[in-house]
Amino acid sequence: MRRKLLARFLALAGFAMALASCQMFTPPDVQESGFQPSSKPVTVDNVAANSKLAEMAKAQHPRILATYGGEYSDPKLERMVAKVVGSLTVVSANPSQTYRITILNSPNVNAFALPGGYLYITRGLLALANDSAELAAVIAHEMGHVTANHGLQRQQLEAEEGFATKVVSDVLGDSPTAKAALIRGKLRLAQFSRNQELEADSIGIKSIGEAGFDPFAAGRFLQSMSAYTDFRSISGATDASLDFLATHPNTPQRIDLAQRHARQFGAPGVGTRDRAAFLAGIDGLLYGDTPEEGYVRGETFLHPGLGVSFSVPDGFIIDNSAAAVTATGPGDIAIRFDGVSIDKNRSLTDYIRSGWVAGLDESSVRQETINGNEAATAHASAEGWQFGIAVIRAGGQVYRLLTAAPSASTSLDAVARSVSGSFRILSAAEKAALKPLHIRVVTVRPGQTMGSLAAQMVGVDRKLDLFRVLNAMSPGAAVSAGDKVKIITDR
Repeated sequence: MRRKLLARFLALAGFAMALASCQMFTPPDVQESGFQPSSKPVTVDNVAANSKLAEMAKAQHPRILATYGGEYSDPKLERMVAKVVGSLTVVSANPSQTYRITILNSPNVNAFALPGGYLYITRGLLALANDSAELAAVIAHEMGHVTANHGLQRQQLEAEEGFATKVVSDVLGDSPTAKAALIRGKLRLAQFSRNQELEADSIGIKSIGEAGFDPFAAGRFLQSMSAYTDFRSISGATDASLDFLATHPNTPQRIDLAQRHARQFGAPGVGTRDRAAFLAGIDGLLYGDTPEEGYVRGETFLHPGLGVSFSVPDGFIIDNSAAAVTATGPGDIAIRFDGVSIDKNRSLTDYIRSGWVAGLDESSVRQETINGNEAATAHASAEGWQFGIAVIRAGGQVYRLLTAAPSASTSLDAVARSVSGSFRILSAAEKAALKPLHIRVVTVRPGQTMGSLAAQMVGVDRKLDLFRVLNAMSPGAAVSAGDKVKIITDR
């Protein structure tokens, strides 16, 4: 829901942002039969034989790096991941395949594959996993997409659906029959994607089981991803089954199928988890934002490089990316923060009136001062939404704070004023005190509890809840002396 709200907000405000990734949810009604690897997978070895595929792989790789913060370099971590990949390659349906796996410098929990054997996994996903078997399950799932040629199959179906859509639109126009046909086409594509995910699950679980890993790791990690999604949601009660056009089976169904596949190798407890090696590999892993993108600390965003900060009201969740900082909160209110380059002699009121704001109320444009900084504010409305705009000049740069709310909302002005009024320049001491967060693996000492361990974490909210999610512990679980657990700290 937050993703849809922000996409809508950014489109209305005149911005666009789109990413394709391996995510989690869809409704039931999927087919389990007929899942098997392609007899002729497209891999790095043979992709050169097809110049079109080679060019596509070459073009997409740098784009993915740019989108996800580049490659994350950590020799210790890379060796651990490479060892898992090597174990899986040996038992795959095509042992001669070559895979190129890249760890992406992104806090997002994500993994995906490209035709040609290009595999990607984010450091955010590595932070969430708890043993080598769970990592193997993710990588084997992505290998399954490659061996089953899912990228090519989807590209072909999208092309067919695109052609069909054009024919329907040209012949039937905007009639109810046309709309029904277009919806059926989208549902076919969504169903196809769901089946691909379950097929990749099936292939992946078979691979990790044959490699000697715990085959039940796939179901465990799906549960961790679901718990993390709930933790990240504002209400903690998002109903994923409402998203009819998402690309993945719903989590309970997918976990159930994963456990059924795993039982083919035996009862729970079969296979190795290799937890110690995995935890040693991720110890010290960067967690959350990079210094270059600034830091989120609770409800405050601070950027040491730019030397600025702002806060959002209670109940809002901030998402930081290379493109912009966004936040969502109660009442479908969304906030966006970014920077722009304009001539230092140009007035901010003139800039607001320059045409980049849709539905601007010209009479609302005001010149102001915010915490000693030159600023201008305004209101706008478009397509059922209302907007609060603040443009601030600080340290030779210009920053924008855009707040959006449904037209019926009475909270826009208060939220917009609160956010823009919190904008300030950081002192030298504040900038020096800001440090990146890392995953640290610690050994539980006698007398320590989940609560006392979580209290050691810094730079994060809801510490106990996040501790449980990161360590895959239920609310009723307990730690024991000698256990190794993950905490987040700036040390």
